[in-house]
Amino acid sequence: MKVERFLTGIISTNCYLAINEETKQTVVIDPASSSPSLMNHIEAEGLKVEAILLTHGHFDHIMGIDGFLKKYDVPVYVHEDDKEMMNDPQLNQSSTYTAGYTFSGAECIRDGQVLHLAGNDFEVFHTPGHTPGCCCFYVREEGVLFSGDTLFANSVGRTDFPGSSTSALIRSIREKLLPLPDETRVYPGHMGETAIGYEREHNPYI
Repeated sequence: MKVERFLTGIISTNCYLAINEETKQTVVIDPASSSPSLMNHIEAEGLKVEAILLTHGHFDHIMGIDGFLKKYDVPVYVHEDDKEMMNDPQLNQSSTYTAGYTFSGAECIRDGQVLHLAGNDFEVFHTPGHTPGCCCFYVREEGVLFSGDTLFANSVGRTDFPGSSTSALIRSIREKLLPLPDETRVYPGHMGETAIGYEREHNPYI
């Protein structure tokens, strides 16, 4: 699996393309926007978008959904505990930074579920703390974790939003993420990638 990162949206959110290099099947993770550069890249490379995965429901991870769905008829997945947030511009913060955005068409997922997409198994880890329905997607056979705003390089997600919890966030990281193999590559929602082993040893928050 090849992972490509694009900075999208008004606060530089990492949108990832998880690509099956043999089939060109592609999973989009956290589309903050459907910018021309991103959409043109997908078209130019002949990528076949199969699904959109959302690590949580904040505006800076979801506002590109409509642009993708105009071109690709694919399912959108979000954890069930962020379904309300997706439909409330105050909860998803979009009314604070934009004119407001909601999306009601997402399919709900839950902890432990496995999504078979693009020839890979995406395991759902429910990691509440940043939002009630925050989740990470783990591709075990590739040693890859898409951590959203749960875990960053040398940092963790904010917990000053409605529905956030510092204690829940730290517990999520310690119980769900730190047991993963040291070499697991972590692709977060903002900033650069890291690895589980590095964060276990150096992250000051955990």
